[in-house]
Amino acid sequence: MPESIKITRALISVSDKAGLAALGKDLAALGVEILSTGGSAETLRQAGVPVVEVGDYTGFPEMMDGRVKTLHPKIHGGLLQVRDNDKHRAEAKTHGIPPIDLVVVNLYPFREMVARGADFETCIENIDIGGPAMVRSAAKNHAFVTIITDPAHYESLLTEMKANRSGTTLDFRKKCAAMAYAHTASYDAAVSGWFAQQVGQEYPDTLTVSASLRQSLRYGENPHQTAAFYTMDLSRPSIATAIQGQGKELSYNNINDTDAAFELVSAFTDSPAIAIIKHANPCGVAVADSLCEAYKRALACDSTSAFGGIIACNRPLDGAVAAEIVKIFSEVIIAPDMDDEAKDILAAKKNLRVLLTRTMPDPMAKGRFMKTVAGGLLVQSRDNLILDKAALKCVTKRQPTEAEMRDMIFSFTVAKHVKSNTIVYAKDRATVGIGAGQMSRVDSARIAARKAQDAATALGLAEPLTKGCAAASDAFFPFADGLLSAIEAGASCVIQPGGSIRDEDVIKAADEAGIAMVMTGIRHFYH
Repeated sequence: MPESIKITRALISVSDKAGLAALGKDLAALGVEILSTGGSAETLRQAGVPVVEVGDYTGFPEMMDGRVKTLHPKIHGGLLQVRDNDKHRAEAKTHGIPPIDLVVVNLYPFREMVARGADFETCIENIDIGGPAMVRSAAKNHAFVTIITDPAHYESLLTEMKANRSGTTLDFRKKCAAMAYAHTASYDAAVSGWFAQQVGQEYPDTLTVSASLRQSLRYGENPHQTAAFYTMDLSRPSIATAIQGQGKELSYNNINDTDAAFELVSAFTDSPAIAIIKHANPCGVAVADSLCEAYKRALACDSTSAFGGIIACNRPLDGAVAAEIVKIFSEVIIAPDMDDEAKDILAAKKNLRVLLTRTMPDPMAKGRFMKTVAGGLLVQSRDNLILDKAALKCVTKRQPTEAEMRDMIFSFTVAKHVKSNTIVYAKDRATVGIGAGQMSRVDSARIAARKAQDAATALGLAEPLTKGCAAASDAFFPFADGLLSAIEAGASCVIQPGGSIRDEDVIKAADEAGIAMVMTGIRHFYH
């Protein structure tokens, strides 16, 4: 393969016209002949750039509403001919097919049409055919042809050409080809996914996933692991869409934990809420009349674990809550926005990462959740079920009070975001004890109670706040022992899915203790 190829002829056909006029002027100044189509040609002409229309070049006009314009042997022969192959050169000469050295193409705005909710026919018309064909032809023949698919790469192309006497190096062309194939693969994945939805295939035989590199990370979960952060769905406000306003670079664990925190706090829409996360599990969650009050109550649940944690807010940060947050060390804050006072307060903590999403996600929105396993992907729908108070079934003799019902719904909502097996104790819509990720539900209940006792000691209280609290279990109690542990901790009411073959034994234990218990019929395992 030749090291450097001088660019004498370029084919430009782009949907995104950003930077096109400037690129055309620079290429013309370097002596490059430019072939172009339709709107691209018109944009270049208006900028004073000499252009040869593809129809004039091939001797074959655009037809069928532009569906056929570059699908011609003179175009693809110019792209695919191997310049140092005698047979290729002879055939090109016989048929009058000069080489094309540079292709600048970006594709029809298919994704944009889908995002706008365009109808089926409009989306179909925005599936590009000639563009991907040219991209693939140029990328395949990267030994001689340079392919550019992103306006963001125009500057690097011109820098390369100016450094190489209007040419490009083989290394540059290889990198461009790799990006080009990723570009067409991503485009095809978008079309494939949309088409599967149109025909009702929730889980098609072949699942094509496309993701874009957001940032390379210093390391993964541990320093000896490499890592990167890719984004896939930018329609949902999330860690993937957040803008970092200050602080150090995010780490792999920061991103994972911040995602967990933001998803949890987004479950609460009616009032200001704070979630404090450590190692992807909440160590304190609260809802209150203000963010500041919510933060204080969330912190009180487990102030020890909160050190170095992730803080998520469902309302814009204000000065009052910012002043409380900076009293201890935190890794990340994520919120929809912040006011100037909060910005000034947080700016004093130079290493504190502050992420803003501008808005909150809809907790009931549909979506797809993927998790890797060795050799494959587990794919499921997002757990977007929200408790309907009217659907809850009280199974005990004692009915819960309104306050107890409110706390049960709150604690069950939190439990959905805690690693299984889970027990959450809550009072006045604030967690007072959380037991996460244990092999036994009894152990989770006991750990949550011990955490509550530790919190009471730290606050100088005579007894833990679990007295008279609501207890939530993410799955049914297989035996009464887990329930009895919650009662021993002080729970006056319990919410759980139900569905165990020993439900009657559990209900009997609740009645004997005089507590209220409701069943949801919904399990929230979170692994």
